[in-house]
Amino acid sequence: MDFYQRLALAGELIPHGKVATYGQLALLCGKPRNSRQVGRALNRGLAGSAFPAYRVVNSQGILSGAPAFDTPDMQKMLLEAEGVAVRGNRVDLKTYGWKNTMEDALFLQKSFEEKGI
Repeated sequence: MDFYQRLALAGELIPHGKVATYGQLALLCGKPRNSRQVGRALNRGLAGSAFPAYRVVNSQGILSGAPAFDTPDMQKMLLEAEGVAVRGNRVDLKTYGWKNTMEDALFLQKSFEEKGI
């Protein structure tokens, strides 16, 4: 299994104007206890340059990726440009959290199998 390739595919599904958590992405990639690995991958660009890293927040909705961006407020600016309200350094997950469906998970599982990852 290539976790980073799986993560890249999962990232493509995060809708415009929504955020996902590190743990949510780890779960969708088949490794529910690997949220730190998601953060590491995003910080080092291991999920690919097209991955929307600014749409990933921690489990409390806190923007925690500032060191990975060009400026400390870039993640906030990118989210706000998509219509996501950021209060301080937090996003309301009830409003802006991506509520992935079972269909999303099954689609990813099928994609992983087809790609052999």
